[in-house]
Amino acid sequence: MAKAVPVSVRRKEASDMDILTSRIFELPQNPGLRLRDRICEQVSAAISRGALPPGFRMPSCRALAGQLQVSRNTVFAAYSRLVDLGLLEAKDRSGYVVSAAALPVVPADRGGAAPDTETVDFGPHAPSSLKRVDHPADWADYPYPFIYNQTDPALFPIDAWRECSRQALKRSTLTEWTGEYIAGDSPHLLQQLRQRLLHYRGVLAGDDEIMVTLGAQNALAIMGLLFARKAGPIAVEDPGYPDARNAFTLTGNGVAGVAVDDNGLVPEHIPPACKLVYTTPSHQFPTSVTMTMARREDLVARADRDDFFILEDDYEAEMHGGADASPTLRALDRNGRVIYVGSLSKTLSPGLRIGFIVASRQIIAEARAIRTMLLRHPPTILQETTALFLGLGYYDRHLRTLVRRHGERWRRMKAAIDTRLSAFSVRHSVGGTSFWLTGPEGFDATAFSASLREEGVIVDAGATFFMARAPKNSFRLGFAYVPEERMERGVDLIAEAAARHGVPASLRPPGAS
Repeated sequence: MAKAVPVSVRRKEASDMDILTSRIFELPQNPGLRLRDRICEQVSAAISRGALPPGFRMPSCRALAGQLQVSRNTVFAAYSRLVDLGLLEAKDRSGYVVSAAALPVVPADRGGAAPDTETVDFGPHAPSSLKRVDHPADWADYPYPFIYNQTDPALFPIDAWRECSRQALKRSTLTEWTGEYIAGDSPHLLQQLRQRLLHYRGVLAGDDEIMVTLGAQNALAIMGLLFARKAGPIAVEDPGYPDARNAFTLTGNGVAGVAVDDNGLVPEHIPPACKLVYTTPSHQFPTSVTMTMARREDLVARADRDDFFILEDDYEAEMHGGADASPTLRALDRNGRVIYVGSLSKTLSPGLRIGFIVASRQIIAEARAIRTMLLRHPPTILQETTALFLGLGYYDRHLRTLVRRHGERWRRMKAAIDTRLSAFSVRHSVGGTSFWLTGPEGFDATAFSASLREEGVIVDAGATFFMARAPKNSFRLGFAYVPEERMERGVDLIAEAAARHGVPASLRPPGAS
């Protein structure tokens, strides 16, 4: 006959379990998941870290529901799902227990704390020390984040994207995205890129002249690795895109700055014996000026004459404010000198990381070899979804909406700057999602941007975009993420802060005290 367990012992066991479960079962704050799935996430995490050992008896549905302040049906649904996953077992008269097969047993001598690690000194040129734009981690919580490289999530066509994801995940298409495309990319996506994006920009290419990347930044790093094997520096715009410089430096290239004026990069300033020129002709990063047709023709002619390649980053080409867009450098190229880089980050979402390179067959073949060693290929299911999004016309419709909305924002922002920030000169631009402002001599935009954060305003100090010479009186205002109804108030705060930073009274915006 089994020995009866004293009541005091049973109470202690119940108390121990209450203490254990009160620490483990705290519903995580994740509004992206249903209550059932949040419970599943918490239980599976506790099992994986050994907090719930095999055979552990779970709290009853009633007890856990009361602790988490949810319905018993929600807990029951979560437990049932965990049983289906093999993490829990349903026992007659015992409720639910952690499955013995949930996790492999780890030998005791392999447990314990992680070993101490020595500090590794990477020297003054560590990758983390490279100069780049620095935004606070919680930038999205600021009321006025006038920063670049972000899109308004409210404009994302979620219903259309969900439909394309559903179609891409059909059982009949399983073989199209579960395999590897080491030697190529999704044929569907390559076709749509040619028809929907490249044709519009005057770029003609075959499948062996296009490669899909994880955004434009990935494309720049791949080109940096490829050209590191050639002698000579890479010429970059100054001011220019910091992470392009960083990608080229990190991959072992020397970098030389080339001046930028109101017509874009100045070809006469390209250093001799340079192997590659990186440029953003559609909307120069960060000033937003557009390279003139004469400059484009001159640059392509110089590439032939002086034996260098051009890396054309077609940044914000779609946001040209309705004006006639100039032809791409790639469209003007007749001798395979131009390598074209594009992405969907600014028009769709930076989080999707879809970009592409168009170049000669030889360059694409070498780029594929590099990509294979780095990441094999971008996720094929993402490529298939993007191909459907383009092919079914959703992208065209979304782009029309985006251009119209950004055009409205650009005009509203331009009017606010002209009225409230007349103390600053503004680089001429047509469309785009930002403005480049320069204050009077002695104005310190770096200190200015730091003080603005206390007002809930984030701007990009201009010094970060320069190389050796770094004038401090410029800053950049990106407006793609700031809600329209907050734009004027944000510009008002900037004007008020400028007055506190010594802007002469005669130059203050109208109405400033």
